[in-house]
Amino acid sequence: MRSRLACLLAAAFTFTSASAADPLPAAAPKSVGMSAERLARIGEMLRADIDKGRLPGAVIAVARRGKLVYFQAFGYLDKDAGTKMTTDAIFSIASMTKPMVAVGALELYEHGLLQIDDPVSKYLPQFGKQQVAVLNTNSGAGYDTVAAARQPTIMDLLRHTSGIIYGGRGATPVHKLYPASSSSAALEMTGGEFIGKLASLPLLHQPGAVWDYGFGLDVAGQVIERVSGQPLGQYLSAQLWQPLGMKDTGFGVPPEKANRYARAFANDPDTGKPQFVLDLSRPLKFECGGGCAASTAADYLRFAQMLLNGGQLGGKRVLGRKTVDYMLSNQLAPGVVNLIGNADPTRADMGFGLGVAVQTTPGIVRTAGSVGTFSWPGAYGTNWWADPKEQLAVVFMAQTPGPIRWHYRYVINALVNQAIVD
Repeated sequence: MRSRLACLLAAAFTFTSASAADPLPAAAPKSVGMSAERLARIGEMLRADIDKGRLPGAVIAVARRGKLVYFQAFGYLDKDAGTKMTTDAIFSIASMTKPMVAVGALELYEHGLLQIDDPVSKYLPQFGKQQVAVLNTNSGAGYDTVAAARQPTIMDLLRHTSGIIYGGRGATPVHKLYPASSSSAALEMTGGEFIGKLASLPLLHQPGAVWDYGFGLDVAGQVIERVSGQPLGQYLSAQLWQPLGMKDTGFGVPPEKANRYARAFANDPDTGKPQFVLDLSRPLKFECGGGCAASTAADYLRFAQMLLNGGQLGGKRVLGRKTVDYMLSNQLAPGVVNLIGNADPTRADMGFGLGVAVQTTPGIVRTAGSVGTFSWPGAYGTNWWADPKEQLAVVFMAQTPGPIRWHYRYVINALVNQAIVD
């Protein structure tokens, strides 16, 4: 079965790679309704923080109306070595992997090889008998179990309503059973061991009841491997990264590109505590769809622009327009408990589509933007968003894994949006 599906995909996807010095055609900010003087405030802020030792370096790319208006590097690629940051720097992007895996799953959906409402167990049978935990301090284990009202579906994986949670994001007895994060899982176990582990554990919530951050996209990545018959990175390279000319995106940083790999400070600049960023110059035990890719600002801007364009870029169509509309629509029904603010306070009060947060109201949310703005950041300091109403795409790359990453998500959002003048 796997080989037949692999052959179908190989025949269906035939793209050639695109490349350019800039990720998108460049234009003067004024020509697309932005102020160059106001955009300059971004550099003023970043240089001041670099001088203070709060930030090693960063790359930011801004596009409006399909035109690149700002693409700058600041500070250091590696502060200890004194290496200056460059616009082609490669970053560990953590959970910015998730939206790309969601697109990969939707490509299978468009070929009739995967249905959004299918139970996960259709593709990974180990998940067919999971129970749901009910926390109970009187129990010896700290919880009892009940039958799941229904099985988790592919939709649940893509919108974080499966009940399969990150162990490092809570202190309940159930959290303690789970691996801490995508990166820790990929360093400690193979894909088969990972799936076996998760399938043996109780869900924290009934499927579909609660948005709670977890391993959904990692499991979705394993589903993609099972359906396509290919390793996740090979599949995404052929179906997404190569068609979009994302030449520096992958589940690893090869030796010939190591001199472009950005490094975080060894210790948090505010707390002095050691910091962790997944080192993708070393092999993983499996290619985790939840947080194990590396990329550049240029590559990810092309990905964001493809979604803004309704699934195509530079003559290469990745997804159909209506599929993109579906991905970028809020998929949390009334009554679903939304804990998104626990995962990222800068996305508090947003809804969630398939792999991305979605702004559903003009106010209430914590950052400037329009209804329909979509995004999802990375734990090591990287961030991006796209605003369809303003035809705006922004990628901010930095290796700042500590609490300071929230600061830059707020500040960069404000500084980019204040530069829109028309």
